Amino acid sequence: MLITVFFLSSGLFLGWSLGANDAANIFGTAVGTKMVKFKTAALICSIFLILGAVISGAGASHTLGKLGNVNELAGAFIVALSAALTVLWMTKAGLPVSTSQAIVGSIIGWNLFSGTPTSMSSLTKIVGTWIFSPILSAIFAFILFLLVKRIVEKSCIHMLRMDMYIRIAMIIVGAFGSYSLGANNIGNVMGVFINSSPFKDITLSSLFHISNVQQLFFLGGIAIAIGVFTYSKRVMKTVGTGIFKLNPVTGLVVVLASSITLFLFASQGLYDFLTSLHLPAFPLVPVSSSQAVVGSVMGISLAKGVRNLNFKKLAEISIGWVVTPLASAIFSYIALFFMQNVFMHNVYH
Repeated sequence: MLITVFFLSSGLFLGWSLGANDAANIFGTAVGTKMVKFKTAALICSIFLILGAVISGAGASHTLGKLGNVNELAGAFIVALSAALTVLWMTKAGLPVSTSQAIVGSIIGWNLFSGTPTSMSSLTKIVGTWIFSPILSAIFAFILFLLVKRIVEKSCIHMLRMDMYIRIAMIIVGAFGSYSLGANNIGNVMGVFINSSPFKDITLSSLFHISNVQQLFFLGGIAIAIGVFTYSKRVMKTVGTGIFKLNPVTGLVVVLASSITLFLFASQGLYDFLTSLHLPAFPLVPVSSSQAVVGSVMGISLAKGVRNLNFKKLAEISIGWVVTPLASAIFSYIALFFMQNVFMHNVYH
């Protein structure tokens, strides 16, 4: 039992890292513009993040499972630990990196070590979303900014009342974004443990059933929430004020645009609905809230004529996006070697 808890600890550590980095981006602009207090944002983010993870977290995790079938608990421990250390390294540098990129890099490291072929179709789909999601988020932000700007200019609402409306809207949109993040990114945190899960399904009646995967995702959701509360302020400041100077209205647009992007790649219901109509559907793939937020900020900057955009900070973030999967893959491969040959635990079968 103790060894099982120890092996799961790396997934919880990765969840904490995600909370400290990616999850903070949902409310980063709201806190950065001082429209929502940090403690309020952290509480709302944590509650809805856990709900999204437990209720809707299974969809996006299947794509990671196709990328690499990590089939030993010790191997899953190393994969999650390597991703977590990579994210922590980037977080300490104040960069909003992608947990999705880190876990994908770690899984590829496991594939290389175990001799398992990497599914190129799944990898192409995932990498495609890394490019497409910030572009899509930028498009949403560009359109929403022009729409919201027009509404604000045409309205005759008093400034103080408008301020209150924006605060309420930020909280509602942040809750929606937190739910979408939990549903989309919990697979990054606990997805590699699904095939070696130590939990059993719990069925008390025909109306109450909690699967072993939901139990894993609940634990991961709690770990993410702890990360939000304990270590997310620094990245919030980078996203909220470091890339582009945001006011309350643009802050609201950033949150809404990035939240819509996350939802599109997380909703099983939307995927099934579009598929039933024989329409192209967004793939259920874990995407990065960091990339979505950065894309949103760039979209607003474009709508404003590319003024006050911090290109140096964008360059640093872009370098982080390239380094993250490479570093995670290398960490994973080396750590798997030590786990298998020094600590004598099988990392694959």
